[in-house]
Amino acid sequence: MKLPNYYEFLQISPKAEQDTIHRVYRFLASRYHPDNPETGDREKFALLRQAYDVLSNPDQRAEYDAICEKEAPEEDPLSTSIDFMDNMEGELNRRLAMLALLYFRRRSNPYNPEVSLMEVELRMGFPRDYLEFTSWYLLRKGYITRADNSAFTLTAEGVDFVETQRTSIPILNKLLTSGSPPVNAEGARASV
Repeated sequence: MKLPNYYEFLQISPKAEQDTIHRVYRFLASRYHPDNPETGDREKFALLRQAYDVLSNPDQRAEYDAICEKEAPEEDPLSTSIDFMDNMEGELNRRLAMLALLYFRRRSNPYNPEVSLMEVELRMGFPRDYLEFTSWYLLRKGYITRADNSAFTLTAEGVDFVETQRTSIPILNKLLTSGSPPVNAEGARASV
């Protein structure tokens, strides 16, 4: 049985300190508590409680981290199969890969569609310095937004772009049909 990724669910780093875990727990508890008529979610609240119980206990957290490390399959970053370094084409490929990552997250987890910059870096195999221009451009085009916690989310305009351009941009189609989604959930050119 695969363990849920508590860090991803809480949108925190595996190195997060106890006060960060507690602060995020309190924020999400008020959002997911079943008594909240607007955003209450009994299943998410139960998962939140489970995540907090494990991560707030140093012994349980160490055991959880050890199990996760053993279970985690090593995924090749996208940079092993896609050229992100070429000046113009590399930049276009970075934009398309970021849109594909966010598209998969939005479709697979519509109530929590955010992808952290750290997750984008890991999945693309590319340091954040190289992603600054990419994210700036996609933000200005209105294809993505940035949440208060600095995580990225795909907008409706971004979804429209991905879905209408996938057949005319081979690299985008490859990213969307590669068989393994660019984000872990439990060439013709267009101007991107």
